[in-house]
Amino acid sequence: MDINKLMQQAQAMQKELEKMSDQIKEHEYEGTASNGLVKVTINGDNRVLAVNIDPSILNPDDKEMIEDLIMIAVNDAIDQADDEKKEKFGGMASAMGLPIK
Repeated sequence: MDINKLMQQAQAMQKELEKMSDQIKEHEYEGTASNGLVKVTINGDNRVLAVNIDPSILNPDDKEMIEDLIMIAVNDAIDQADDEKKEKFGGMASAMGLPIK
């Protein structure tokens, strides 16, 4: 068994995983509710990029404020989930040399 060849393969695999991770982070996903009356767009990092609420379901004067509040609340929830993942799995992932996110 050639340890150098094995290390090269591991490094190549790590680079490929990083490339795939970057591609996922750049991808956008759209979730909908109520037959498209509410739409949320996030990226692969689970960050909310946009929120759209059809004005027919609320007072149009409050539309932008409510969208901003939903975006802030969703991002806060994602941050809390990420913090918990880091707390629970961070030590184990670090020991294995894996990224924590």
